[in-house]
Amino acid sequence: MQDYRCFEPEALAADPSFQRWQLLDEPTDVMFWTDWMSQNPDKQELVGKATYLLRTISSVYQQRLEADAQLSDQEVQTEIRQLHQLIQESDDSWVMWYQLTPVRYGMAASFLILLSLFGWYTFQPDSAKQAVTYRDLVNAAAGTLSEVVNTTNKPLQTNLPDGSTVLLYPRSRVSFENRFTGNKREVYLSGKGYFNVTKNPSKPFYVYANQLVTRVLGTSFTVQAYEGDRQTKVVVRTGKVSVFALNDGAPGRSKRTDQPAAIVLTPNQQLVFSATQTRLIKSLVAQPVPLPQATQPPVLTFKRTPIADVFAALGQTYGITIVFDPALMRNCYLTASLSDEPLFEKLDLICRTVNASYAQSDGAILINSKGCDD
Repeated sequence: MQDYRCFEPEALAADPSFQRWQLLDEPTDVMFWTDWMSQNPDKQELVGKATYLLRTISSVYQQRLEADAQLSDQEVQTEIRQLHQLIQESDDSWVMWYQLTPVRYGMAASFLILLSLFGWYTFQPDSAKQAVTYRDLVNAAAGTLSEVVNTTNKPLQTNLPDGSTVLLYPRSRVSFENRFTGNKREVYLSGKGYFNVTKNPSKPFYVYANQLVTRVLGTSFTVQAYEGDRQTKVVVRTGKVSVFALNDGAPGRSKRTDQPAAIVLTPNQQLVFSATQTRLIKSLVAQPVPLPQATQPPVLTFKRTPIADVFAALGQTYGITIVFDPALMRNCYLTASLSDEPLFEKLDLICRTVNASYAQSDGAILINSKGCDD
């Protein structure tokens, strides 16, 4: 008998009995897992994560793990186990190469992507180096910098040399060159600032704050990095940014600057760096708001609308990804008028109507449903 209490989510998702329970509703497995859950109520989070992992894989590839699937239960277990081992043993958790046969590549690659859907990214610091501070970054910068300090109790707007602006919050300071020379625009922040960056594809814009670097071409976002705080946060309002950790011991000149391994954030997403846990956590903001350029009207009216169209409208309005199984939910429809309710209240209403549930992970919404009656 397996000791499922010791399982990690990816290991539980690979278990044949768990798969038959979640995907096939096999009576014997349903009875076993119902009984197991009643005896282990403290493992609800474990089961929830494993369920969303398994169902998201199913929805992405629209391939339920039945008898005629390309990969057997044993093969799926092997793929997940090998991927998990690579993640555990890799010297750099951002970049991994995994050799697979062409038949297995698509499925296994999805496991690698989806294992990150729980929003946890490990940052490997050099324990021999001290944490990088605002003063370290400024002192290491090339050229002469100007500094603006907000000593008031109100936000202060500061104009940057390229036409970009930063709304500097109280107890915050920002340093930058009088003219952005070279092939980068670099700014150094301590505290909290809301940036509105002028587009210039030939000269990327970088914000250095504690141990996080935010790279953009043109967008609006907030960086919060007060000295002494345990967390650094980046929140995107419009556009797209990439964020990575500064860990090569050279403030302002990270070797990761031009690598594609950075975490990409889009509107209504945020990234929190915990210095104490050395983790980067990606998620949705607490209160997602409609995009300024959203084409959908403020009031979303649906009359027996297929659920796929409903999720598409929400995704377009808020600029977020909603993952669900379109084949499983093909008979689900919604009749409702949604106006100024917060996004999560809209999702609560929709899920109650179609007998589903949702969770947010890695900046996306994952829908869990067993489908609707014909």
